[in-house]
Amino acid sequence: MYDRGQPATVVTYSSLLDAMFKNQQLDKALMLFNQMKECGIDPDIRTNNILIDGLCKSGRFENAKEIFQDLSIKGCSPNVRTYNIMIHGLCKEGLFEEALALLLEMEHNGCLPDAVTFETVIRALFEKDENDMAEKLLREMVARGLLN
Repeated sequence: MYDRGQPATVVTYSSLLDAMFKNQQLDKALMLFNQMKECGIDPDIRTNNILIDGLCKSGRFENAKEIFQDLSIKGCSPNVRTYNIMIHGLCKEGLFEEALALLLEMEHNGCLPDAVTFETVIRALFEKDENDMAEKLLREMVARGLLN
């Protein structure tokens, strides 16, 4: 593309990153992400979501956590998808207290959790026999009209 005078955009890089992570080409994805930044293309929230999700799924949760924490420093506000990715990663790591804290932080930052947010935490709590907390969140979900 570059040789033909069509420089890549953030959308192009995001699409390639997504494909690389889905094909478990972690090293290539990370090199491409670095190349993107070297070319002066700032990742948007979609790009960061792809990166965070890819890192979580490839077992690099701490790296994903770092990127998530740096978002606000870089002026890129997390959206509901970003929070859902991190909450899922925390639950997968068994860090339920942190997942619940992030759920509260999410709301405090003006990002309303959706059904996916609640279902992720509830499912993980039930799997770990934390039934009382799961049922409490389920009632909260119903109260918010996210479940019929």
